[in-house]
Amino acid sequence: MPKPYEIMGVLNLNEDSFYSGSRFKASQVVEKIQEMIDEGADIIDIGAVSSRPGSQSVDEKDELLRLKPILDIIYTQKLYDKVKFSLDSYAPLPISYALERGFHIVNDITGLQNDAVCKLVGEYKARAIIMHMQGSPQSMQDNPVYDNLLQEVEAFFMQRIEKAESFNIKDIVLDVGIGFGKTLEHNLSLIKNLGCFKALGKELLIGASRKSMINDISPSSTEQRLPGTLAIHLKAYDNGASIIRTHDVKEHVQALKVHCAISNTL
Repeated sequence: MPKPYEIMGVLNLNEDSFYSGSRFKASQVVEKIQEMIDEGADIIDIGAVSSRPGSQSVDEKDELLRLKPILDIIYTQKLYDKVKFSLDSYAPLPISYALERGFHIVNDITGLQNDAVCKLVGEYKARAIIMHMQGSPQSMQDNPVYDNLLQEVEAFFMQRIEKAESFNIKDIVLDVGIGFGKTLEHNLSLIKNLGCFKALGKELLIGASRKSMINDISPSSTEQRLPGTLAIHLKAYDNGASIIRTHDVKEHVQALKVHCAISNTL
């Protein structure tokens, strides 16, 4: 019987990721990928541009330069036969290069805003992760306000699903975008009401790994936020999330196995 969830491990190649423990040089990447596979990762999500609040945008040519050595290694060593790879990007140039080299998932924080990205995902029959974000990484945490949070996020998803399907994208995952243009109260409401979005008929991804909302509840550095991360992700799983994006694969694999074992005996 297949697992009811997938664990997505995070691998950042940029120097300004908010969590230093997820940053790796090219020389370390193969070792880290193998470690994540051994720990039980189903997907490895690779990114080269930070999306933390206040981060600066990067030209897509520079983004590809950061990614290219790693994408080439994954391709030449056929690592895509061992695990599914996702590219955390919204730029056509690196996305095109990744899809040519064994990647099958595009994790787009802009929610398929760019038609060129939609075209690529459709042509390669890739999985698209559509994330909701209010504003941009540069401005998203500048006093985010919603008239009706759940309705607005749902309306965004409905519009982007329709757009994706118009480009023949069939495999769609939805991500409510914890911390992307949301206050603590917004984040908590989205986690609590995650099941509302199941009505859209798509898989749900949750990605709250070591994020600042944990510090807002229980003051802690990024290095100290694993317990809070597990608490959020287990609750999100109960509420309908089936893809868990995390910096800590081994711990999540164990936590979810135990959690599911308990649930199945009740």
